[in-house]
Amino acid sequence: QASDFTAKIHAGNLPVNTRFALEISFEDDGGAASETVRGSFRTAPDAGTVNGKGRTGETSNGGDVPASSAQSFVWTGDTAGQGWGINEEIGGMRGYRAMHQTRPDFFIHSGDTIYADGPIAETVVEKDGQVWRNLVTEEVSKVAQTLTDFRGRHRYNSMDANMRAMFADVPVIAQWDDHETHNNWYPGQILDDPRYTVRDVNTLAARGRQAWQENMPIADSSALWRPGTFDDAGQYQPARIYRKISRGPQLDIFCLDMRTFKSPNTDGKEPYATSILGQEQADWLVREVSASKATWKVIAADLPLGIVVPDGPVNQESLSNRDAGAPLGRELEIAGVLSAFKRNGVKNTVWLTADVHYCAAHHYSPERAAFTDFDPFWEFVAGPIAAGSFGPNTMDGTFGPEVVFAKAGRFAGESPRDGENQFFGHVQLGEDNSFTVSLRNANGGTVFSKILTPER
Repeated sequence: QASDFTAKIHAGNLPVNTRFALEISFEDDGGAASETVRGSFRTAPDAGTVNGKGRTGETSNGGDVPASSAQSFVWTGDTAGQGWGINEEIGGMRGYRAMHQTRPDFFIHSGDTIYADGPIAETVVEKDGQVWRNLVTEEVSKVAQTLTDFRGRHRYNSMDANMRAMFADVPVIAQWDDHETHNNWYPGQILDDPRYTVRDVNTLAARGRQAWQENMPIADSSALWRPGTFDDAGQYQPARIYRKISRGPQLDIFCLDMRTFKSPNTDGKEPYATSILGQEQADWLVREVSASKATWKVIAADLPLGIVVPDGPVNQESLSNRDAGAPLGRELEIAGVLSAFKRNGVKNTVWLTADVHYCAAHHYSPERAAFTDFDPFWEFVAGPIAAGSFGPNTMDGTFGPEVVFAKAGRFAGESPRDGENQFFGHVQLGEDNSFTVSLRNANGGTVFSKILTPER
């Protein structure tokens, strides 16, 4: 009850490269049993011959497991935003079905797992006059302020049949961004939003963080056979969001937390380093990526690097600051990370993100940049999966991005109805260690693809 009837099981030391089936039910003190739910998941590959077959093959014990260390995954962000909730007339959140149909080995949710600050109404009249009909609950009909409100947002999303089916079959690597609390928030902020009676963002963020953590499969004390997520004083203890997840010899994933340690949103032009990762996380990222033996190092970021993300007419939400010159403010922190990667000889980093509600492929290179002490790399952007479409945004030239591809909404806030401008990314790791990225719409159609080959 303390965790809103969510539960976690720590399943450690499992065999690698194996698909498990599971059944879960609950029983109360009186012996009454709940409905049994079923699911499955695949553990990470281990070293072995890569033959590119993905989720196929049989083991001697009859289990359905991959025949190799090949694997695929999907990523996206932005679920149930801008008032576009679960519309059962169009089949619900169809983007989740499209992702599931690719049979990925895991899913990275890049943040904005809910829109706590975006009420959902029963009907919305779209630009062309069509009426969008939402499934509505009490908690999503208003902005989230209480812990119950935040929890209800997560419960609402799980009412979608497409999401439930995917999550029962595909492991989730979850991140958070701003809308788990409030648009563009930063620690210490006092809201100027008349919809709220609770204006202290730290209070809202603590409640949002607790609800997010209860509903996402991120290890915390309740999952590790230790005392619960509440300490002896009854205070909730959050798990660290930034973390490394190893997926065999081909792939390490480094999940960032670009919200918890964020400095206030300003114009971003301070001549000294401000924070988007914080020193401890930046040091961790450099240390862990530099030590990684995996062929590919995916850096899962909840904010983009080179896209200008405004917070009003002057302030900036991400690290870009509309100034294409030398790094300033938050850019200095990322510049230090990129320089350290180069100094340490790190190869084959790929940045994946969402946040901006359109899809894009960006190539960063010092030959185009004001700051040149880094090696070239790619960033791929994918989203939204069930929210309004926007973009494309202006780019900041500090790190030399080239927009190789971008596809955005037809107009700001476009509904998810036809799925054409809802996006997710898909990655296939091939038999030759190639890294094939495709950007796809919510109908499953591929709008862009790129094959990356590893540097040696």
